[in-house]
Amino acid sequence: MKTFAYEQLARIGKAMSSPARLEILDLLRNGARTVECLAKAADLGVANVSRHLQVLRGTGLVKSEKHGLYVTYHIADPSVCEFFMAMCKLAEARLVEFEKIVNQFSGAEGDLEAVDRAALMQRAHDNEITVIDVRPLEEYQAGHIPGACSVPLDEIEQYLSALPPEKKVVAYCRGPYCLLATKAVELLCSKGFEAMRIKDGINEWRASGMPVHMGSPGLEVQ
Repeated sequence: MKTFAYEQLARIGKAMSSPARLEILDLLRNGARTVECLAKAADLGVANVSRHLQVLRGTGLVKSEKHGLYVTYHIADPSVCEFFMAMCKLAEARLVEFEKIVNQFSGAEGDLEAVDRAALMQRAHDNEITVIDVRPLEEYQAGHIPGACSVPLDEIEQYLSALPPEKKVVAYCRGPYCLLATKAVELLCSKGFEAMRIKDGINEWRASGMPVHMGSPGLEVQ
């Protein structure tokens, strides 16, 4: 029985041992997706993504649902997100190489907005700042910071005229290992906006106990 128990634990470890599967899990933490959408976001082949998803589904980390002709995949339950975040924190604390890499691709600390979550929400509510979610629209609709506007990075130039030039823009994306917000800040600053980013993704926001909204409210920039 003891051996069997450790064998089952090892199955989870094996499923999490692939960089590609970790990226797929991270993407799914931000919302359900089809195989095709995952392949595009992760820059992998559809067949390759399908094989990785079968491993993740076989260990109960993800589930699938069929909607008409399409099959979507999503995180099995919140405990998977909690496990993923705990693993990331452990890596940051114990792996020096990991910390260096994260610091390199996260951009300069000078473009980070140093504000607590409650204060950020209050400032957005008081119309002092503009908070933008630069992830794809489907991820925004699956869950976003209350008051945040959906401004996908690949469409951001279309939204520039809708962003109040006198207000600071605070951008966020999928979390500390995502470059979308860093790239958005670079582009906005080059256009004359005062822009900052926060490290939080929606999963870090939710894990801290802060409220999360779903759908596309009227605050969404058109």
